[in-house]
Amino acid sequence: MTDNHPPADYEDLIRVIHDRYDKMSKSYQTIAVYLTQNPNDVAVLSVTAIAERCGIHASNFVRFAQSLSYTGFKDLQSVYQRRLSTAAPGFDARIKALQADLGAHEGHGVTGYLADLVVRDVTSLQDLLANVSATQITRAAEMMEHADTIYLIGQLRSAPVVDLLRYVLTMLGKRTVLLDAGGGLATHMAKVMQPTDLLFAVSFRFYATEVVNVVEQTAARGVPIIAISDSTLSPLAKSAEVLFAVPEHEYTFSRSLAAPMCLAQAICVALAARLHPGAAPRIPVVTET
Repeated sequence: MTDNHPPADYEDLIRVIHDRYDKMSKSYQTIAVYLTQNPNDVAVLSVTAIAERCGIHASNFVRFAQSLSYTGFKDLQSVYQRRLSTAAPGFDARIKALQADLGAHEGHGVTGYLADLVVRDVTSLQDLLANVSATQITRAAEMMEHADTIYLIGQLRSAPVVDLLRYVLTMLGKRTVLLDAGGGLATHMAKVMQPTDLLFAVSFRFYATEVVNVVEQTAARGVPIIAISDSTLSPLAKSAEVLFAVPEHEYTFSRSLAAPMCLAQAICVALAARLHPGAAPRIPVVTET
């Protein structure tokens, strides 16, 4: 592709966005993340509606499209519209369909909060099922099976995901080390990792600085990395051998961990099946004596 020829199809467009992302301005990066995470919405919404969701003026979307050699945003949007005929429903469409199926209506007070959160959690799990491939899960389980030690890192709201991973992996008999931020030693602990080990990193926007630094430094030493993040444009993406992108469609106080927690468990079940072939995956029962 030359500068005078815009990407002809969706896959080519996403590749170009990824290639140029690091050199984009902050506003263009925000646009790029939305375009990669919400392809169905981009196909059907007006540029004004999309701009409002991103908090960026619509003219920036036009200029973004022109920077990719399209005549304007409608020209870029047509690429998404051609893709839509074979794509699964988008996040908003899934929410509306689920609300209709459940007979949901606008609630009030705490029960309204609960209903809204449940609908959004179910929708995020539907998205997870549609967007994560068996190949990715199989490859991650294979890497974890052969790793001498599995190191885990996740901070802020990602911490519960790695805590779950530590518990399940330990009960499966895998040597596991949590790079805990407590005491400020996570970065120093990460330096002992070898290429025969594995780093499993979890981070979502806004990405914890120490997690990003550890991932980049560890990748530079040839240690394989599995990552769960919110976007293929995440700072973890370029370092991960296997990346699970679990988009967060709204950056609100109530962002749920339902999808990443479910994904973490699925990966562990796949690992358990490899470690104990022919038997149903089982975690030993621990009781007090």
